[in-house]
Amino acid sequence: MLEKYKSILMYLFFGICTTVINIVTYWIFYIYLDFPNILSTIFSWIISVLFAYITNKLWVFESRSFDKKVLVREITTFFGARFISGVIDLGIMFVFVDILFSPAMVVKFISNMFVVIFNYIASKLVIFK
Repeated sequence: MLEKYKSILMYLFFGICTTVINIVTYWIFYIYLDFPNILSTIFSWIISVLFAYITNKLWVFESRSFDKKVLVREITTFFGARFISGVIDLGIMFVFVDILFSPAMVVKFISNMFVVIFNYIASKLVIFK
């Protein structure tokens, strides 16, 4: 049974790690370093997506090929899908933090829930199939 749900459990574990990285780096840029909301969101996205690609490739979906053609397809589709979810995150953060003046860290946490769901579906059905 564990083997049946292994990819989901691994995705949840690394998804939580990626989310923590995203939130912590956002906090560092936005709160600690006083960067603008949008810039903080972009920087935290870059860092967390790099971490997510490596962990998703190796441990979640166990894609062991390092063939150039396979890597180009995986990287292109992975970063393409993550770009879409990054735009979703950026939109949520902009509207709720910059326009509606909601608490940034609360919005960041909620935004990440939507991003994780979208990213799992994209990874499972398109990127690492």
